Amino acid sequence: DIARVPVMVDSSKWSVIEAGLKCLQGKGIVNSISLKEGEDEFLRHACLARRYGAAVVVMAFDEQGQADTLERRIAICGRAHALLTSRVGFPAEDIIFDPNIFALATGLEEHARYGLDFLEATRWIRGHLPGTHVSGGVSNLSFSFRGNDPVREAMHTVFLYHAVAAGLSMGIVNAGQLGVYEQIEPELRSRVEDVIFNRRADATERLVEYAATFRGGAKLEREDGAWRRASVEQRLVHALVNGLTSHIVEDTEEARRKYPRPIEVIEGPLMKGMNVVGDLFGAGKMFLPQVVKSARVMKQAVAHLIPFIEAEKARSGEAARAKGKLVIATVKGDVHDIGKNIVAVVLQCNNYDVVNLGVMVPAQTILDVARREQADAIGLSGLITPSLEEMAHVAREMQRQNFTLPLLIGGATTSRAHTAVKIAPQYEAPVVYVPDASRSVAVVQSLLSPDGCAAFDASVRADYARIRAQHAAKKGPGPLHSLAEARQRGLKTDWTRYAPPRPRRLGVSQMADYPLEKLIPYIDWTPFFQAWELSGAFPKILDDPVVGEAARKLHAEALASLERVVSGKWIRADGVYGLFAAAQVNQDDIEIFADESRRRVLMTWHNLRQQNRKPAGRPNLCLADFMAPKDSGVHDFIGAFAVCAGGFDARVAEFEAQHDDYSAIMLKVLADRLAEAFAEHLHERVRREFWGYAAEEHLTRDALIAETYRGIRPAPGYPACPDHTEKGPLFALLDAPANAGMRLTESYAMLPASAVSGFYLSHPEASYFAVGKIGRDQVEDYARRKGMSVADAERWLAPYLAYEPADIISGVST
Repeated sequence: DIARVPVMVDSSKWSVIEAGLKCLQGKGIVNSISLKEGEDEFLRHACLARRYGAAVVVMAFDEQGQADTLERRIAICGRAHALLTSRVGFPAEDIIFDPNIFALATGLEEHARYGLDFLEATRWIRGHLPGTHVSGGVSNLSFSFRGNDPVREAMHTVFLYHAVAAGLSMGIVNAGQLGVYEQIEPELRSRVEDVIFNRRADATERLVEYAATFRGGAKLEREDGAWRRASVEQRLVHALVNGLTSHIVEDTEEARRKYPRPIEVIEGPLMKGMNVVGDLFGAGKMFLPQVVKSARVMKQAVAHLIPFIEAEKARSGEAARAKGKLVIATVKGDVHDIGKNIVAVVLQCNNYDVVNLGVMVPAQTILDVARREQADAIGLSGLITPSLEEMAHVAREMQRQNFTLPLLIGGATTSRAHTAVKIAPQYEAPVVYVPDASRSVAVVQSLLSPDGCAAFDASVRADYARIRAQHAAKKGPGPLHSLAEARQRGLKTDWTRYAPPRPRRLGVSQMADYPLEKLIPYIDWTPFFQAWELSGAFPKILDDPVVGEAARKLHAEALASLERVVSGKWIRADGVYGLFAAAQVNQDDIEIFADESRRRVLMTWHNLRQQNRKPAGRPNLCLADFMAPKDSGVHDFIGAFAVCAGGFDARVAEFEAQHDDYSAIMLKVLADRLAEAFAEHLHERVRREFWGYAAEEHLTRDALIAETYRGIRPAPGYPACPDHTEKGPLFALLDAPANAGMRLTESYAMLPASAVSGFYLSHPEASYFAVGKIGRDQVEDYARRKGMSVADAERWLAPYLAYEPADIISGVST
């Protein structure tokens, strides 16, 4: 096993550090080495750290002591860098300089430049010692104000804000004592910056004086009602920036009465507020959940003004002005739209008109709407792998029908490389991959800018041409085993020494209207934050110095939403599972039987095998390896399941009608998490109760999420069994439409969209893996076993082919 995060080994004794490094599975960080004892000892420690593959924190400390001026910081760090890179061959990216953060506002004149010198040293290191990192003990600078948490929090927040801008890579700070730079009380922030930048001789005295107003260390809070006394323009901007809807209609009406024309309220204070939101989001000072809340405020304000604008337009014939119009859609066969809807909100926040066509939209519908709406660009989204070919089909149709609009590509299954190699060549006009909502505005601005479009398009085309050249020059995944060789190298199990556990009851069981409160403890919150584009593992993300405050607020609102979901029965969880006799056949397939007589086959689950060459002793896996062969005489068993969280479409429509995208998106994201939680919870019950092979299992939530239990639940469409078409016989086996209200689209996406399905394998060695690239011989064999054409098999398995198929035409056969 390899540690997923670097472990910091910290000790004043080098023997302790070395002992720690010997115990680490992965990469470590040594804290620390320095020139304090001279170059020889410094080089000895560095060589040992390099030998163990560790990074090092290098203190700005030499034979004369700690560096406490800018000049000394630069001299010591430059010297250490030269020794490490030229004498030890240390990679620059494994060097972390700590140029010393000392306490500020001590009252001593010689300490006045400590903050400024650290920032300047950081800027010098990042500019002159490329590839290296800078760290620092941020909490040190506020020691003078111990016991006064509001001032310490402000100092840490302000200093970190400026240090990150100067190039600080990481810092040591109490994450619970970090605020948002923009929300610090302006006078306090100004006085803190006076101290940090040594802007005035009395900076320390003024900060000490102001700090005394925070008696007892009480947390600084804004006066809730103070903003209501500002001008209507300021109130509108404040409401937008802070996502407050409580007074938005009355303030918008007041502004409408004040301005000559209702459109001027939008183009004036409302757009001013949204510009502030856009600037904060672009600078990383505001995060996606806050932006979506701001959009909710904006939509409610605009909704109030629309009747007045329409009435004026009817009189004058003049329409409201937007920066541009986009038509966006989730492509045919795909039902996932959370990311697309977030992109729509972000674009609307930036004054773009967005026509959101929803999910499962055929190519011709997208193009017809784009013509009718006179769109400036088209955006396509998709989550499942069959959507990749559908996007290429849309691009081909745009080319055939002489479109010239830019085409934007996004969604979890897409990538820059796929866009460059498979989609861009189909369409002569600009085609641009957009990785997430935060990039969408900049891309659209560049594409629709009369002055910047040509240069941006040329840059993208050059980038894509380079990717295509690299793709063409690649030798592929390396030499593959033939399918026969790969089968010979499969997992070897002595079935005479293993007795598969028999389920306590065979057959299909329905789990209708399952209690949501039983699922909440099984929610994995990390993907929840990822859906909102907040990066970090739960629960650590709640204390993250950058996104922690936003994450805590979002999590609290999610829990409150879950309470409403449960009490109001907004979401319904339904599921079905089955346990069956089964056996491996044809080495790569699994037959599932009606009963233990094993005479009537209900379904054959077709699987793929790894063909990549591996070191000796590492098998080429196939999921069928974990099932006893039919001719072994060993009776084995398998499970199957399908669960969903649905029934909330009407509630989403209600939120959208109220211009409340935030609540609509929140409900969809929570439904996704509940469906995944249902899959986790049901799998646990299968292991412990229904199959019963792990009856004594008692795992914590973290252990469940880490999947430390025996057995796996592979899902069609994922790396171990990448063919989505296997969901068809799975749904038939379980009668998922009747038992769980679930169905499949033509591309085998599941409806409701918040759904999970797959199989249960109980073998102790069963594990997840990626099939990887496969050869033509396996594709032909797979197609024969499934009774489908090779061309259809190549279409469904396109991302996994180790060769270029002779012909892939548009559309996906069913």
